[in-house]
Amino acid sequence: MSAKNYVTASVIFSTLVMCFVDGVILPPYLYKSIIKIVLFLLIPMIYFLIYKGKDVYLKKLFVPKKKDFLLALLLGTGVFVVIMAAYFVFGAYINLSEIKDSLTSGIGVTADNFIYVAVYISFVNSLLEEFFFRGFAFLILKQEVSKKFAYIFSSAMFALYHVGMTSGWFNIFIYILAMLGLFLGGCIFNFLNEKCENIYPSWLVHMCANFAINTVGLILFGII
Repeated sequence: MSAKNYVTASVIFSTLVMCFVDGVILPPYLYKSIIKIVLFLLIPMIYFLIYKGKDVYLKKLFVPKKKDFLLALLLGTGVFVVIMAAYFVFGAYINLSEIKDSLTSGIGVTADNFIYVAVYISFVNSLLEEFFFRGFAFLILKQEVSKKFAYIFSSAMFALYHVGMTSGWFNIFIYILAMLGLFLGGCIFNFLNEKCENIYPSWLVHMCANFAINTVGLILFGII
């Protein structure tokens, strides 16, 4: 199997499996996280073992460049503000009680453990997703295919990945907007990382987005 086919096939497979896990199986959050680590971390690492010489790109993904952090921080702050504004503007059109109930009954997230889950999501889970969708499915794939294909493929998979976990949360209009927003967000993340050839800028923005989403979660669970 060529390097291109390995990356595209493994990304599609892993994304569809996570959609099924999030939308159908609904395991406890710990088990879901273990499955995601296997799919999003171990499968890409197998790529570097099979295709010798590709490890140079792996190393580059984790070499930060200080000059890129300011733009990412400013953009991340803007994303935080936009998400919080969207919550207050469109909150009436979102089934907030359904979201809370699905988190509790589906994956066991409650007010008692939400803080721990939120910290994991913000720092660890976001890094795992950035490595997979922006590192493996974009920066690595871009070495094997056209830049245009890598942009579209990575962003589409990132949006698809969220389909299972957000099913039933919104009405169809808000749902379509959310998926389009995730696709465009993936394109922006790719652009940020393409400039510096590492995943840190998008990780910082992703963290800010998660901070906003977790803030909404704190409100839903009555913690703040």
